[in-house]
Amino acid sequence: MITSKTNPKIKNIIKLEKASERREQNRILIEGRREIERAVACGFEIDTLFVCPDIAQDGPVATARSVEEVSLEVFEKIAYREGSDGLLAVAIPKYADLHQFKPKKNPLIIVLETVEKPGNLGAVMRTADAAGVDAVIIADPRTDLYNPNAIRASVGCIFSVPLFACSSEDCIKWLKANNITIYCTYLKASIDYLDADFRKASAIVMGTEATGISQQWVEAADQNIIIPMNGIADSLNVSVTTAIVTFEAIRQRRV
Repeated sequence: MITSKTNPKIKNIIKLEKASERREQNRILIEGRREIERAVACGFEIDTLFVCPDIAQDGPVATARSVEEVSLEVFEKIAYREGSDGLLAVAIPKYADLHQFKPKKNPLIIVLETVEKPGNLGAVMRTADAAGVDAVIIADPRTDLYNPNAIRASVGCIFSVPLFACSSEDCIKWLKANNITIYCTYLKASIDYLDADFRKASAIVMGTEATGISQQWVEAADQNIIIPMNGIADSLNVSVTTAIVTFEAIRQRRV
């Protein structure tokens, strides 16, 4: 059992809390039984599983190359969330090339431009999984795709939906090459999202909460859409907006 906070393996986990270190080592951190098991079910490989016997409950645990037991004191050092269940994994990420992705007929795609907050990314991935979206594309990303907080916010759903990162230019080219209608959430020259036709191949594009979508996307859009505001609020959180529009698209496709 590892009982020292200065153990090299423990010190490395602390390093992996930084995105630059995760990229350099090609490793990610996954905390929690549900998230770890969902990652494994989706084909992600666990390098090392750290288990705190004082917290972890008995039962099936994802297979790993190696398993290390750690003391409660050490686990509290490496855990990044409160109320942890005593399991933390170092896993190998999977990065896919959008241009190698062949969407099925009549796909529904979510595009997030310059998403900055890992929590928003995770929440959108949870929505994408629940709705059965074909893919999520992060255009000009400003956050690590597998940030531990994104994984947490997605409750492991970040592993279940095809996820891509690329430039806005490449994303737009790919969407147009695949004849996917681009719907941008934008206030000007827009229609009510309820009046949009999402039954055809569609991409729902969301911008940042601070500035919205860029002019590049405005010019690329086939149609701009809005969610009418009936109160004093002039906008909604990007993850909430994504959920509303996405499930309207799903509703239309079931009719």
